[in-house]
Amino acid sequence: MHRRDTSEVAERLHLPPEAAAWVRGLDGETPPEPRLPPYVEAPALLDRLAVDPRDVAEILAGWPSAEWPPDLFWLLGKVTAAVRADLGGAGWLVPGPSLPRDRGPAWRHFYVYAYLALLEDVRAYHARRGVPEEVSWTTLADLGRNLAIDRRMNGEGWPVMLQWLTLHVRGAIYELGRLQFHRRRTPESRSLSLHIPRSGPLTPPSCDASFARARAFFPRHFPDEPYEEITCGSWLLDPTLAEYLPADSNIIRFQRRFELQPGGEDGTEDFLRFVFGTLATPLDELTARTTLQRAGLAHLRAGGRWLNRTGRIALDGRP
Repeated sequence: MHRRDTSEVAERLHLPPEAAAWVRGLDGETPPEPRLPPYVEAPALLDRLAVDPRDVAEILAGWPSAEWPPDLFWLLGKVTAAVRADLGGAGWLVPGPSLPRDRGPAWRHFYVYAYLALLEDVRAYHARRGVPEEVSWTTLADLGRNLAIDRRMNGEGWPVMLQWLTLHVRGAIYELGRLQFHRRRTPESRSLSLHIPRSGPLTPPSCDASFARARAFFPRHFPDEPYEEITCGSWLLDPTLAEYLPADSNIIRFQRRFELQPGGEDGTEDFLRFVFGTLATPLDELTARTTLQRAGLAHLRAGGRWLNRTGRIALDGRP
């Protein structure tokens, strides 16, 4: 089998130092060719994945073809094979190299092509687990949501998202109504990790419905992975929010569901990413339009910071 000198691959692709180091760490074996869906089926598939038409146009414009640099296509195969090798896994994978996205749509959407090349695998995994079609496609449509966020953030969001989206194509995460539940069971923990997508108000009825679905979903489809509790790590659980928001607000009512754990890490960057959609704009140039934005900005301008706090709740709904 033909081997490539990965140092030469990195040099030919003119990669920045960090990405070049990642590529040099690969073995030189030729990977299986990535199984992309047919180009003619891509528009309908991307629509099903909730991808904005502007992003669809760019993805189609850069679609893998004979015009791609051979080394870039080789790299796509390596990345796809690495993720496929952990199908069914639920841990965080080491992210792939951050490529120069300003070189055009093929580079900008490189990891979208990897995602699409893995759909056949994860859809088969879902089928083996008996995951309903609606849950499967709703979960995978998080691709479109994340591309839209990245577009609003002018490309600032993607470095985090490319690692996040490996969960979806390995069958590690499931969107059940308003909330997403990440399989995180380990020998030391039987916890589902809760994530809150940017998809509308966090109303108590919508959260109640999601928790109820999770209590039924995981014993049915993952009976070999018994879960006992749900954990959530987020700036949304920072008790300081109670100093700014009404007691009957959705966020404060969401907080009260959880037993807060000691400690916490700086979550200011996460707050800015999800509440304002920017990391680069100075605080004095941000415009606050919502109650949450006004509260968050006032706290930061006063010299405060937002903490990512962790809370737990028993899977049966009891704290």
